[in-house]
Amino acid sequence: EHGLDGKASAGTEVRNYTDSDTGLPVFSLYGPGPVRKPTPAMLENIDILVYDLQDTGARSYTFISSMGLAMDACGEAGVAFMVLDRPNPLGGMRVEGPLFNPRFKSLVGQWPIPYVYGMTSGELARMINGSGMIEHPCLLYVVPMLGWKRSMVWKDTGLKWRPTSPLVPHAHSPLYQVAMGMVGEIGGVDLGFGTSRPFEVVGASWLEAEKVARRLNDYQLTGVRFSAIKSVVGRGSQKGRTLPAVKVDIIDASSAPLTPVNLFVIEAIRLAQGRDMMQIQTKAGKKWGLFDKVNGTDATRKDMLNGRSVKQIVRSWSDGVNAFRQARTPYLIY
Repeated sequence: EHGLDGKASAGTEVRNYTDSDTGLPVFSLYGPGPVRKPTPAMLENIDILVYDLQDTGARSYTFISSMGLAMDACGEAGVAFMVLDRPNPLGGMRVEGPLFNPRFKSLVGQWPIPYVYGMTSGELARMINGSGMIEHPCLLYVVPMLGWKRSMVWKDTGLKWRPTSPLVPHAHSPLYQVAMGMVGEIGGVDLGFGTSRPFEVVGASWLEAEKVARRLNDYQLTGVRFSAIKSVVGRGSQKGRTLPAVKVDIIDASSAPLTPVNLFVIEAIRLAQGRDMMQIQTKAGKKWGLFDKVNGTDATRKDMLNGRSVKQIVRSWSDGVNAFRQARTPYLIY
């Protein structure tokens, strides 16, 4: 997804083509058909397939799905697979969010891991290959990094960030994508897409930003602050329109809870101004397929619609998160 240059929009199919500089064929793993894993024809005459992609650390970001599917194809074809490991921009300590229910398997949720899994691509590849997640384990090589520590988020590495996709332009963007991406799947709000700060704001004509920001700050979430601003819509039919908005500021990337921010925003809007975004969208006939796939479960949606508090929902993740921390241990490199 997003093409070799990282510029294709989310969900836009990438076609096969011939690279103009080298004359080499480029086979899409996000192409029409849909093609989502290498075919035997693509792997013909290949000795080893090398994965060298910068991931964002969220289960819904499709690169890790493509990685595991390619590993399965290589295992079936007898082709070796190599991961050139890269830092997880969210760090290697944070594990949070709902566990994955196989009923919701898709490219935005392929593996039974929490939404934020706290592993590098190389570590996750070892787990996918060694714990029965794919039908055809492959001959896997992981080239480890030097100098990376689990406590590091991207800014701690000193490395330059290259945008992995149009909505992840900055080194801090993966943090905000995890914190606000699920809000975007509800619809009816602007998240700053088409501006220099995607996922950093939530705006709408009906939003009482001062009230909502105050309610969000009352939660006293570690390392996160909220403020009321005016935000200009960057794309779509309302491009150029100024909206009331709440800006999210992650001031301590290491300690801030990320995934829960999505749910606290939804809850704060309901409590501060009596507007239940999810009920409104449900009554309007919204289909929740992608929201559930991103969550890896329909439990989050059902809990929110039934009025369960966010603190209760977050607590319900604990057993799954703790079990995953144990299960991943044999596959960690750092």
